[in-house]
Amino acid sequence: MSLYQKTAHELHQLLINKEVSAEEITNSVFNRINDVEEKTKAYITLTKEQALEKARNVDEKIAAGEKVPPLAGIPIAIKDNICTNGVKTTCASNILYNFVPPYNATVMERLNGENVVITGKTNMDEFAMGSSTENSGFHTTKNPWDLERVPGGSSGGSAAAVAADQCIAALGSDTGGSIRQPAAFCGVVGMKPTYGAVSRYGLVAFASSLDQIGPFTKDVTDCAMMLNAICGHDPLDSTSVKNDVSDYTKFLQNDVKGLKIGVPKEYMTEDLDPKMRKVIEDAVVKLSNLGAVVEEASLPHTEYALPAYYLLAPAEASSNLARYDGVRYGYRNVDADDILEMFMKSRSEGFGSEVKRRIMLGTYSLSAGYYDEYYNKALKVRTLIRNDFNKAFEKYDLLLSPTTPSTAFKIGENTDDPVQMYLEDIFTLSVNLAGIPGMSLPCGFVDGMPVGLQLMGKPFSEGTMLRAAYTFEQNTEYNRQRPAL
Repeated sequence: MSLYQKTAHELHQLLINKEVSAEEITNSVFNRINDVEEKTKAYITLTKEQALEKARNVDEKIAAGEKVPPLAGIPIAIKDNICTNGVKTTCASNILYNFVPPYNATVMERLNGENVVITGKTNMDEFAMGSSTENSGFHTTKNPWDLERVPGGSSGGSAAAVAADQCIAALGSDTGGSIRQPAAFCGVVGMKPTYGAVSRYGLVAFASSLDQIGPFTKDVTDCAMMLNAICGHDPLDSTSVKNDVSDYTKFLQNDVKGLKIGVPKEYMTEDLDPKMRKVIEDAVVKLSNLGAVVEEASLPHTEYALPAYYLLAPAEASSNLARYDGVRYGYRNVDADDILEMFMKSRSEGFGSEVKRRIMLGTYSLSAGYYDEYYNKALKVRTLIRNDFNKAFEKYDLLLSPTTPSTAFKIGENTDDPVQMYLEDIFTLSVNLAGIPGMSLPCGFVDGMPVGLQLMGKPFSEGTMLRAAYTFEQNTEYNRQRPAL
């Protein structure tokens, strides 16, 4: 097995045992990128020189006898809406094509403190608006399992990079499923932590009450290691929660005996692909056989989640994206006759069609005469959805569902049908509306494409989710299967 194929925890053992160097690991990953990047198009920007410099620095620490953190020397990719000091952060948008942040996001400061090796910035749907990475202003990322299919979105580049071994782990962001859905499509582990568990400082905002940064990894152990690195209170983020941060690796126990898991009937409808249903039902049987108590549950307001989300998220986006005006940074039209024309031309030329669609949707729902009719009602529905989860968690430790209604679809299949594209997030966006943690892990295949199992938990119950996911993973082989690129 090549170094780029290994997990972070395997590589950490090799490093501290001085069997390999961080520079060797980094070179192995960049050689892999050279071999397959033309096929996957997972990255927007590569940072090889900085990566090798950091790797050599880690090697010097190990040679000097220093004890290094678990992620030291591990090559990790970063979604291109997370600010990186001195490295372009474009949000896959032409309006930010040349933007180089003068500061780091808090998660970057924490990863740097762990002496992580950053491989580069990954492709995404523009401003995180999309479910396929086809909305990128630069290029479409392809699914490593089938290059004719999408990797999911909006964090498709991060998911594809992990699945194709073009990094060992990655960071993404999740506003309505943008970590979990691509993780499911690409057959990797992806987690959206509880809202407020990870600082959003330096994450370019899409919908501020929904956005959350989280990890993509090859297995559940690496997911726990990444959470250890990025979770924790940050005074720079007013929504960051002051909460005692656990060592999440302590929850990696091969034991679910007595764990109560509910399966919401609203997620197992007749519309679910029968082959997908069979895979999820097999996973339920597996967890039951391992000792979990699995029962049917109900989240009665689920049917209203999609329309509520697509009122609230665009409303917040229309406000957040007002700052891109061509004045301070990013793309500016130079042919305008006056400042108003410059604003209009810069925004119309800089933003892609999906971003403009959501800005208009959001602005409309916030406008006079429609605020109470649309936006305010959506807020009330959000409360009902949160209450559904609260009631369910009075009885259950976790909820379980498919991550997606189908496996990865063909590139171009849904581009002319925005509503069908929005339906790809139907099982994931309730988690964001409620602010609870959710994760996707590989649980099988349909016609050769990966299927994701979604676990949902009470606020700050990431440890319980990791325990269930780890037990499932240790008793199956799905996460060990990799695409043949």
